[in-house]
Amino acid sequence: MRRRTFLTTSAIALCGAGLHAAEPGAARALSALADKKRRTEFAPVQVEWDRIIRTTVGLRPHRDSGFVMKAEKFGDKTVVHNYGHGGAGMSIAWGTGAMAADLALKHKDRRAAVLGCGSPGLTAARQLQRRGFKVTIYTKTVPPDTTSNMSMAAFTPTSGLVDAGKRTPAWDKQFRKAVDISYRQLQQFVDRGYGVYWIDQFTATDDPDAPTNRADDGGLLDDILRKGRSPDILGPGEHPFPTTYAIRTPSLSIEPGIYLDRLVADFVKAGGRIVIRTFDTPYDLMALPERVIVNCTGLGSLTLFNDQELVPVKGQLSVLMPQPEVRYRVSARLASTDGQFTSVSMNPRTDGIVIGNLQERGSWSLEPSDDVRDRNIGAAMQFFGAMRIT
Repeated sequence: MRRRTFLTTSAIALCGAGLHAAEPGAARALSALADKKRRTEFAPVQVEWDRIIRTTVGLRPHRDSGFVMKAEKFGDKTVVHNYGHGGAGMSIAWGTGAMAADLALKHKDRRAAVLGCGSPGLTAARQLQRRGFKVTIYTKTVPPDTTSNMSMAAFTPTSGLVDAGKRTPAWDKQFRKAVDISYRQLQQFVDRGYGVYWIDQFTATDDPDAPTNRADDGGLLDDILRKGRSPDILGPGEHPFPTTYAIRTPSLSIEPGIYLDRLVADFVKAGGRIVIRTFDTPYDLMALPERVIVNCTGLGSLTLFNDQELVPVKGQLSVLMPQPEVRYRVSARLASTDGQFTSVSMNPRTDGIVIGNLQERGSWSLEPSDDVRDRNIGAAMQFFGAMRIT
């Protein structure tokens, strides 16, 4: 067992994706979550080097101006583009998939090809099937080997999605629609075997009035997510974290392994086909029998469709042995004596305790970094080791 000490002096600041109250789709779960006097059982998180079972890397397909949603002609084909979701692919894909399927409806052909088998591709395929299309997915990889499988994952619709300076009123309207559709759909999957569930999310902080980094959206999502509810701020003695305050919000979370496998099963059950195939240029698409093509290739669109705005944002997670007794999420940010910050993020799932994250723009490497792993695990050891659990 490795024993190392990290970040010997720290201060905690507000960080993480604050997730907010849901609409009335899951009334039973929400009635319990809305009670500010409720108690959360804080089981200790066992963060040790010998409990690490794997470290994973995923490359988010980021565009500074946000995701692409448009249709264009290639010969006798209509290509509907649905890509560039950044870190929000698991969150908004049902909505962008619905919009892509509606664009496909303008073509008289009811056979469609979908490129890609991650969250955007699978949800677009299901939305096409719901509109009467016969769908084939063409993909290089299938779950569990897609980028979507490497996500944290929770309903964080603005995560790495768009730069504030690039937003326009038209894009905001499109985004609101995608969020609303996706949020409603994901709520309907709770307790139905899709790996979608509600859980308390805590943001540990010494300053409850500091702005969150959930999104620099100018209140864009408040009408959809918060519905006028104020945050549930727990003070000293009301939580076990080594901070003055903890902000509690209900989080709609997703287990990628369960969720994506279930989407594949639903797609196949509805008559869909999956073909393992790659494409190097748009002209390769001319050989497909389908005349309607929905492009959900993510970073693959950089070479396939020459989208030079696409840039990878590398993420890295370490997964510890499962602890079924841990039923809360938490995030915080640690400041060391050299002025550097390290985020602590913990999400419990049936396949393990997920620790850490990374936002490394421009990196194409799929190799895990030992330094990032050590920093994430070391910060988590410090944070959870200082919890006051009675």
